[in-house]
Amino acid sequence: MILEIAANSVASALAAQDGGAGRVELCAALELGGLTPSHAQIALARERLRIPLYVLIRPRAGDFLYSDLECETMQRDIETCVALGCDGVVLGVLDADGRVDTARCRTLIAAAGKLGVTFHRAFDLSRDPVQALEDIVALGCERILTSGAQASAVEGATRIRELVQQAGDRIVVMPGAGITAQNIAALATATGAHEFHASAKRQLPSGMQHRRPLLGDMQSGELRSDVEQVRALAMALQSWAHPAA
Repeated sequence: MILEIAANSVASALAAQDGGAGRVELCAALELGGLTPSHAQIALARERLRIPLYVLIRPRAGDFLYSDLECETMQRDIETCVALGCDGVVLGVLDADGRVDTARCRTLIAAAGKLGVTFHRAFDLSRDPVQALEDIVALGCERILTSGAQASAVEGATRIRELVQQAGDRIVVMPGAGITAQNIAALATATGAHEFHASAKRQLPSGMQHRRPLLGDMQSGELRSDVEQVRALAMALQSWAHPAA
């Protein structure tokens, strides 16, 4: 059983590691669904982490239909991850009809070389999840991150179980979205999945004493993965996998 934490900063990545996560997906702008982090964040996370580091490759918020320029940007970001010694990347491209854009994905995966590749929740916007899974298997990806095409993995549990059964041992199907210490064990039972993705985040209060009341949105504290939430998730998953005799 593996718990992956979506970490929106180096501090979040270190909190994930300290809390017992098995892998980090490093991103920026988690409130937008995650974007590619900076070169410096990737480099610093690689220096500090002892657990596997995957990096989200997503140049903007919104849909997953990308231009040639955006695909070139993603390719260069992947090349940066290779050069910095990351363990994997997280990507996904669809065409205008909602199918996996295998040509563009193949180019990006080739740039990743020996790095592992996760196909992210672009999968949940695909026209036909059954066919999309087969296309992603053919591309050689390691895993698919999915909420079962629902707002949360709990709501999509039935579809996720079907995907796990379809995938067999060819690719990992990893539930993500809305996973907490309170529901992860039930979700594991319901889906048959063995890897899980969560952010375990909380809003930290701002340390600023000087404030301008009319600019409240600019003065909130950092959103960060929380060590205790990660630890609770890891312990709940461990307890489910190895129940006391």
